[in-house]
Amino acid sequence: MSRKFIMIDEGFVCAYCGKTVLPIGYTARDHCPNCLRSKHVDINPGDRNATCGGMMMPVAIEKCQKGIKLVYSCQRCGMIKKNIAARDDDMELIIKISSGTCI
Repeated sequence: MSRKFIMIDEGFVCAYCGKTVLPIGYTARDHCPNCLRSKHVDINPGDRNATCGGMMMPVAIEKCQKGIKLVYSCQRCGMIKKNIAARDDDMELIIKISSGTCI
């Protein structure tokens, strides 16, 4: 299976907090900037081929060349995924995650 990134920048209503999330405009939108949750919909970035549909909970952060990566754990199947933080993400929540505080 290919690890190729598929660019899908679409809006959605967050399944966790209910916020309407607009497309980001410079990369693929893959999580809610308000609560940082995501939905397990991809096998490879942007493919929308996962059938799990579980909530992806941010559990840690990592520094990378492009900034900060959010580390997610699927609450249904346990899959671990990493996504680059978006410019409009709630920085206070990112700080809480980095300090080990549950959100």
